[in-house]
Amino acid sequence: MLAAVVGVWYAVTYLALAPRRRFLLPPPHEVVTDGFGDWTTFHETLRGLGATAKVALVGLAIAATLGMVFAVLMSQAGWVERSFYPWAVALQTIPILAIVPLIGFWLGYGFWSRTVVCVLVALFPIITNTLFGLRSTDAEQHDLFTLRQAGRWARLVHLEFPSALPAVFTGLRISAGLSVIGAIVGDFFFRQGQPGIGSLIDDYTQRLQSAPLFAAIIVSSLFGLALFWLFGLAARIAVGSWHTPRRRS
Repeated sequence: MLAAVVGVWYAVTYLALAPRRRFLLPPPHEVVTDGFGDWTTFHETLRGLGATAKVALVGLAIAATLGMVFAVLMSQAGWVERSFYPWAVALQTIPILAIVPLIGFWLGYGFWSRTVVCVLVALFPIITNTLFGLRSTDAEQHDLFTLRQAGRWARLVHLEFPSALPAVFTGLRISAGLSVIGAIVGDFFFRQGQPGIGSLIDDYTQRLQSAPLFAAIIVSSLFGLALFWLFGLAARIAVGSWHTPRRRS
């Protein structure tokens, strides 16, 4: 599949684009030589990735904490779910680009504004998946805990939350990629402090430096894939010994 993508890339560059328009889609070897082979450009890209990664990880950690806390509260009390869940849905439906300027007005244009963007983007999947997992515990196991006269806290800690772990990690894997997107969006709007990879992408676009632009996009994508893979590995370590998903025959 990778070979096919590279082949199509070369075909579009050399067959579909005129020589004067090949800056729109530089061939892969130019992306490698100009984007990764030039140490000055690559070092700039890595520094931007470091700034973006810091924002994305802090935002993801805050979103994970808030999302799980709200999901647990909503699973334990119906009035909490009726009070807060509609607001979470409304927040998810608002385009993030529409509220980014307001975040800048309120919090400035530095690190914490970018972090808030990440939290807003990554919060909803964690809430929904955690709540779904807590609500999906087997009814027979609930009956067993009832027979043992287990309290609400014991039921939550020893039954509901362990059973919800597969869904929790699914939400974390989704939100990991979204947090990277949120950090890059924040880079486009908030330019104070160390420039992130989103700022570099914007600068490369304005200067028509297509090879470094593609290199920056690839690097940011690889970072998102790495986070996705790490949470998948954590899920296998945490639940792989007792949770076996149904496989196709």
